[in-house]
Amino acid sequence: MFSLDTISPLIAAGGINAPEIPALGWLTNSILVASIVTVAVLAFTRMATRRMELIPGPKQNLVEYVVEFLYGQVEGIVGKHVAPKAFPLLATLFIFILSSNWFGLLPGVGTVGFGHKVAALSVDSSHVDAGGHHTFVPLLRPATADLNMTLALAAVFMLVWFYLSIRELGVWGTLVHIFGPKGGLQGPLKYALMPIFFFVGLIEVVSIIFRPMSLSLRLLGNIFAGETLLHTMGGLGATIGLPSWLAWISTVVFPLPFYFMEILVGALQATVFSLLCAVYIKLATTHDGEEHH
Repeated sequence: MFSLDTISPLIAAGGINAPEIPALGWLTNSILVASIVTVAVLAFTRMATRRMELIPGPKQNLVEYVVEFLYGQVEGIVGKHVAPKAFPLLATLFIFILSSNWFGLLPGVGTVGFGHKVAALSVDSSHVDAGGHHTFVPLLRPATADLNMTLALAAVFMLVWFYLSIRELGVWGTLVHIFGPKGGLQGPLKYALMPIFFFVGLIEVVSIIFRPMSLSLRLLGNIFAGETLLHTMGGLGATIGLPSWLAWISTVVFPLPFYFMEILVGALQATVFSLLCAVYIKLATTHDGEEHH
């Protein structure tokens, strides 16, 4: 069993700094998985849409259904005017995050990798080891269990969010939208409440600054927790001292119920991330007239 002192550095190493694959330098296992997921999604989409037919086959039908469904959801949130501009980003985020989350549940992800000898206590992405024992670096690891990846996704979204906000409202319109009076106030009451709305605008700016971190940590926390849970349940049989043959069976039986839960969590977290991004775009691109209406 791990103590709190050993789990804390384990989380720091596994959740924030993804380990590099031995002999490949800068390439980490999470970057490798992100590349595999990206190529797989692009290849499948290309294969399904290479020859568009009036009566679609299974692959084309699946791609068309996913695109139409996601576009309908985006349009329902951000509106018909902004949907064509926001849809490419939001759909890409949802599909990539969902694919990455579910890829992490495939057999071999997190369990196939490299080991090496260590002379003293050390921490890597799978367990803490001491004097002379083997440490383990997985070859593949869920991309969204790496803070660098989730933070990059959130940062890219914020850049597009800023572009859409300026494009829809302009620089002055964006400032008025944040700091100006809300609800179509007119007359003396408008000017009397301006200091309050300005203070509320400052709070809004602070919340905007923290959005990338909240988006990335929410996704990271849920996926990394699921990864840790599956690894813990897989090694539970040996930890509690079961016979070797029974411990081997437990590596399959114990984690199995949690795989179904993680399938749901993976879909839920992709939906939450994309939904929050859509809501942020809606809030930033809504004109005062639309708000009043």
